[in-house]
Amino acid sequence: MAKKVLFIHTVSSLVGLFNELCKEFLPDVEPLHVADEMLLKLVLAQGGLSPFIFQRVAEHVIAAERAGASAVQCTCSSISPCVDAAQPLVGIPVLKIDQPMVDEALRLGKRIGVAATAPTTLKPTTDLVRQRARFHQVEVEVEARLCESAYQALFSGDPQTHDEIVRQNLRDLMERNEVILLAQASMARVAETLSPEERQVPILASPRLAMAHLKSILANQP
Repeated sequence: MAKKVLFIHTVSSLVGLFNELCKEFLPDVEPLHVADEMLLKLVLAQGGLSPFIFQRVAEHVIAAERAGASAVQCTCSSISPCVDAAQPLVGIPVLKIDQPMVDEALRLGKRIGVAATAPTTLKPTTDLVRQRARFHQVEVEVEARLCESAYQALFSGDPQTHDEIVRQNLRDLMERNEVILLAQASMARVAETLSPEERQVPILASPRLAMAHLKSILANQP
């Protein structure tokens, strides 16, 4: 019987992306999806996480284990802190989308820029960089950058303005840092529009690194 993995999304459009990544990284695994867009809407409205959001994520995780999933992969940085609270409730791995990306960044450099278009993803990713740096016992300098007005432009139907704001912020961050982290997977598309000459340092996005990590976790299970 094929192993199952539950992906918890806060944006329904990510279902297709992770189905494609599963075909590439985990062709023998059956992906299950929960697209709970209420989570992100509440995080944005409240300016952060609340007890209800922690509870909601935990309920999804518990349901995944009861449905026979071998692991749970959260795909949104905004709810990454919920993983730490949900993990003790189940006997299967519960994974953060951004931890493999952060660990790779710590391997590549000590001056790390973090870019986000939504404030709710900037703080969790920045906090995770510092947390993992302590875990690995390394000293880092972190520059957190909110791409002001990009999020509003995107949801106002102006993706061109969104993309240019993100590009300008990435160019600026690359001037002072050894590696750049994209706090949202959706920003990877914009980073790919930078020319090779502009990409002075590595720019890391979470989905592919997270899937490689998930593959290794499943491979080590009985």
